[in-house]
Amino acid sequence: MSQNLWLASTSIYRKALLEKLTPDFQTAKPEVDETALPGETATALVERLAIAKAKAVADKLKEGLVIGSDQVALFDGDILGKPHTADNAFLQLKRFSGHKVTFLTGLAVVDAATGNISHCVEPFYVHFRHLTDDDINTYIKREQPLNCAGSFKSEGLGITLFSKLEGDDPNSLIGLPLIKLHQLLKQQGRDLLLQP
Repeated sequence: MSQNLWLASTSIYRKALLEKLTPDFQTAKPEVDETALPGETATALVERLAIAKAKAVADKLKEGLVIGSDQVALFDGDILGKPHTADNAFLQLKRFSGHKVTFLTGLAVVDAATGNISHCVEPFYVHFRHLTDDDINTYIKREQPLNCAGSFKSEGLGITLFSKLEGDDPNSLIGLPLIKLHQLLKQQGRDLLLQP
């Protein structure tokens, strides 16, 4: 019998991605402070938070594999947050016009029984086409991406803002790199191809 699988996230997007590989998992909300530490790099932040989220759920279990993930967007060295308002979304997208934005996704799998941790950080790059003010305003009005880091949803109309996507796994952009996840789960003894 395969180990129980847990997703330490309440994100509907991460849940939908994991469902591509298996229907056999449960979700749990990890109680983790996501504040960056003083001087912490974006890579270190997403790695630490992915592990912390997985451990927060694993610590409440006797067995099973727990998946944790965290993501940030970077532009010109700045970590980008959610815009929360249409004005902030406009400013973010205007800034990205004609440029590349980097997404870093931290991924961790924790074995609740042994405490063994497998983890990685997966980069992904979004190249924005040159956007007019009308492009940006129309997009924001239609999709309302106010709770999305970077002010867009790549799984929706956000794709119309891009000239190119660059990376090993397009699922990374949505928050759960499935190629790396499969590799980490195999390291922990669970192959979702053979044991869905």
